[in-house]
Amino acid sequence: MSSAVERLAARVGEAVGAEVELERPRDPAHGDFATNVAMRSARAIGRSPRDLAQELAEKVIELDEIDSADVAGPGFLNLRVGDRFYLGALADIDERYGGGSAGTRERVQVEMVSANPTGPIVVSAARNGAYGDSVARLLEFAGHDVKREYYYNDAGRQVDLFRASVEALRRGEEVPEEGYKGAYVGELAKRGGDPVPPMLASIEQSLERFRIHFDSWALQSELERRLPEFLPRLETYQKDGALWARSSAYGDDADWVIVRSAEKGGTPTYRAADIVYLVDKLERGFDRAMYVLGADHHATAKWYRAIARMLGYDELRVEVLLYQFVHLTRGGETSKMGKRSGNVFLLDDFIDEVGVDAARWFLVNRGPDQTIEIDLDLAAEKTAKNPVYYVQYAHARIASILRSAGETPIGGDPPGPIAAEEKELIKRLTDFPETVREATERRGPQLLPAYAIRLADDFHRFYHERRVLGVPEQAFRLGLIRKTQLVIARALDLVGVEAPESM
Repeated sequence: MSSAVERLAARVGEAVGAEVELERPRDPAHGDFATNVAMRSARAIGRSPRDLAQELAEKVIELDEIDSADVAGPGFLNLRVGDRFYLGALADIDERYGGGSAGTRERVQVEMVSANPTGPIVVSAARNGAYGDSVARLLEFAGHDVKREYYYNDAGRQVDLFRASVEALRRGEEVPEEGYKGAYVGELAKRGGDPVPPMLASIEQSLERFRIHFDSWALQSELERRLPEFLPRLETYQKDGALWARSSAYGDDADWVIVRSAEKGGTPTYRAADIVYLVDKLERGFDRAMYVLGADHHATAKWYRAIARMLGYDELRVEVLLYQFVHLTRGGETSKMGKRSGNVFLLDDFIDEVGVDAARWFLVNRGPDQTIEIDLDLAAEKTAKNPVYYVQYAHARIASILRSAGETPIGGDPPGPIAAEEKELIKRLTDFPETVREATERRGPQLLPAYAIRLADDFHRFYHERRVLGVPEQAFRLGLIRKTQLVIARALDLVGVEAPESM
């Protein structure tokens, strides 16, 4: 369903005979919406942009939704909309408002976190999960069929060191110099058997607590066994006793070893497992294979696309999302992380300290291309200084008002003109579909916390200036804040944050 702004743009476009895009002016004094259609069209017909804009203003003023149309600057057309527009916009808002934007429904796999099962999830890997899961939520809301997968290396040098570290403690010996020394290693040493399965179960439990549920888990060791199936389909060559993929001929920066030389064990590299894994994803029927990786994996992103080309798949079915790293501060000092040293800041510790909601919010409220610095003191605050608390409080305040209203009517037309604060709140609500669409297309969930703060600002401003209960406008205003509550809840849910009924 088209949004109120899209419908208005279409109506204005019909009136002026050209495609129109509407924008919100930064200064509300310039109107509710603006378009540069006159500036875009004037040259082609040999007209002055201002003269054309004035002519178009006289046409659009005839529309029922438009109260006034003014010309500004070199030819901007500034529009003020009437109550009919605002009431139509409110009528659009329901539980699915802003969703269903996918033009073509796709089956998408989002593979994320995928840390080796050699230790608990640390905050840096948690950003991977928060970012990937928020993108997955956006894709689902748009209408795509999304599955989440965790891929882990259950064999190889690091896992061998992990097992050796646990075994050393079981024998009462020192952990190997390059081994794993966290307290969790000692806990695992007290238990019998292979430490990898219980470590993996602990990782899964932490991520479930973090509101990330994986639909499937992939093992590198199982994928490596299928490598012989694919070697005949690859362009390879021998060098220094190793088998290389000629990936540079398919857009990669370099060629890569996929089977080590006999002197180095003759075993497949993790690049070899990548080949099998990508084919496995695509042959499972996914239209899009999405990988979430740290910013130091630029080379891996090119490698995946080269694999697709080499094996005859459409490289556009492969999408790699890169994100920067996380720094935690307390009292102005950096908290260090390091899984192997044991000097770690674990996801579970982070959640214990600031809560799941703040943890999710602060790990996605910056673009993936930006390093995040999280102030632990601020994230733990239960005051309006903490942005996630501020937004949640707006939702809880609305819930409280609705409870106080009891069984009284909610919604309907206002008894008089819509007030300025009500208009600003409704206009902010009309921004939501485009915000969600842009966040989905850009893979940029950080747009949602930014939007939620602005929406909370507008709600608090409205509530400060206008009474809701016990006034002639009560039913209309209850309807307005109920719609606001729905949008706040959806914006929070799309980044994995809960919308509380009370605080």
